[in-house]
Amino acid sequence: MSQLTRATRRRFLAACGSTASALLAPRWLHAAPRLKLTSLDLLPVRATERTVWLFVRLRTDAGLTGLGEASDAFGFANTTREDATRMEAELRGLFALIAGRSPLDIEPFRQRGLQLASRGLVQATAYSAIEQALWDLAGKALDVPVATLLGGRVRDRLAVYANVNRATSPRTAAGFAAAATRAVREGFKAVKAAPWDGFPPAGSPADRVEAAVQAGIAATRAMRVAVGPDVELMVDCHSFFDVALATRVAKALEPVGLAWYEEPVAPERLDDTLAIRGAIRQPMAGGEVLFGVAGFAPLSRNRAVQVIMPDVKHCGGLLELTRIAAMADADGVAVAPHNPSGPVSTAATVQACAVLKNFRLLEYQWGEAAWRHDLLSPPERFAGGAIEVPDRPGFGVELNDGLVRAHPL
Repeated sequence: MSQLTRATRRRFLAACGSTASALLAPRWLHAAPRLKLTSLDLLPVRATERTVWLFVRLRTDAGLTGLGEASDAFGFANTTREDATRMEAELRGLFALIAGRSPLDIEPFRQRGLQLASRGLVQATAYSAIEQALWDLAGKALDVPVATLLGGRVRDRLAVYANVNRATSPRTAAGFAAAATRAVREGFKAVKAAPWDGFPPAGSPADRVEAAVQAGIAATRAMRVAVGPDVELMVDCHSFFDVALATRVAKALEPVGLAWYEEPVAPERLDDTLAIRGAIRQPMAGGEVLFGVAGFAPLSRNRAVQVIMPDVKHCGGLLELTRIAAMADADGVAVAPHNPSGPVSTAATVQACAVLKNFRLLEYQWGEAAWRHDLLSPPERFAGGAIEVPDRPGFGVELNDGLVRAHPL
């Protein structure tokens, strides 16, 4: 059914009331409260040697399915079969809380699973993935986009930035500049990289540390020269620094004009984050693996950063992301969801970002797999550095199972 036909039918139903609704509403609309969740599948997809996406599919007794994503819960290392097995066990334990219930029972699941989700990143990611899939199912069952269920979208297109970090090879100044240039040529108006990945561990010789510091600075400067002054440029420090080093690096990068300086120290280190913010000129961002409103409250309430970065895969899911954003809005803090993820996470996050008052930018993991866009039906599409908010039910997408099978873990 075309978007125009669907929109026309919805306007007709609203105008004609219950009689028209009874005649034209899809079969899911009447059955939605009686749908029962029956099973959960974990679908690993290897995108690259480094990256594995973990997709979750919930099934109902009527054949309707919903999608979520549970990727990136195991740090920077490659996700292994053992990691996937552990994630599946966590998912099945949480699914037991909702099995046999309606997919519309999202808040009962949230409340019953909260204690389990609070135990660590893997548990939080499993919980968030199931919550995502419940929203996708709810939207499909009620024949509306998830953004409608979250209050109604306030924008039809979302500005997206290209995270070029994983696609950069070689990881030299020239390599980062080339990757950033390619992303801009594809229409992206904002670019991010993490040029200090592989930073020497604590206790390393001073000359080795300094060489890594200068290499990252050189890469950032090279990206700015390559993309010009009008493209927003951000760097993620992945919490490798201490206060003194973070401040020194930021001051060296002042001429670059960064849109933000991300997590020079772990965001849980509030005093250090505040000290850095008070010492530098660049806006700061952070919070990519924090969980829940309570996890983000110190950053937001203290305005330790100008931009918070909840990740729908880790923060508690879609509803929690909107609540985190509402808190941040009250504190004068913008929201740019963390999303160096697969296309299911992107589709879910799009629905939440469509309703946020204080939305800033959405992250996209650029250049990892040429076939990524076709993992979804309809295919994922970016144009002019933005992504459209679909008008189809749920997240508006389905998985291409053939392509999933073609790229096993």
